[in-house]
Amino acid sequence: MPTRAIPYVKVLIHLLCLLPIFWLAGQYQSGALANDADPVNRITHFTGDWALWMLLICLAVTPVRRLHAKLSNLIRFRRMLGLYAFFYATLHLATYVFLFSGYDVQAAWAGVSAGHVGAVWEQLKEIWPKMLEDALKRRFIQVGLFAWVILLALAVTSPMFVLRGMGGKNWQRLHRLVYVGAFAACVHYWWMVKTGVRTPWKDSAVLGVLLGARVVWTVWNERKKARRGAVAAGV
Repeated sequence: MPTRAIPYVKVLIHLLCLLPIFWLAGQYQSGALANDADPVNRITHFTGDWALWMLLICLAVTPVRRLHAKLSNLIRFRRMLGLYAFFYATLHLATYVFLFSGYDVQAAWAGVSAGHVGAVWEQLKEIWPKMLEDALKRRFIQVGLFAWVILLALAVTSPMFVLRGMGGKNWQRLHRLVYVGAFAACVHYWWMVKTGVRTPWKDSAVLGVLLGARVVWTVWNERKKARRGAVAAGV
């Protein structure tokens, strides 16, 4: 990919990554979402699905760019895709907090409109005991929060100035946790669906292929270095 085309491709990727949320907003405005049997459940699955898909696409960038030298510029889009994965994961979590857990959005909005910004926090304090009880009782919430915290850490440390401050090696060690986050997200999906539902298998299979590709690349690279070392020693 020519370097001069990257800014235009980034604009296109931004638009493509925002299409799901635009579509969901359209469903809300048209009333189609309200007519759904369980709108909150639909939003929960929709945002969770896109968070995981974005994360898998982000992980696919590295193995795909290794296929050919002309694809090396794909690395320029990995950070953007990772941030969109975090964006949809945060919407997924926000759906639970503000729509599922009993948070009174109308009361909070009325308070803010009246100039009482603390109403947002007050409503959150009211539902906090229920949320904590849910988190302690339901393991899929625990592993989902774990995955979100990892994505949060990666998003916060994604800017270049943070990379320079941490040092390249420390930054790489932290960002390898993205694989742990993806694994936790898949486990969260499996534990969230009803027993007997196999829908998460496709996402899990894609993650398995991506992890396998990384292992193969690492082994091949190590053997290549070992052969070079043996040739150099022979010389």
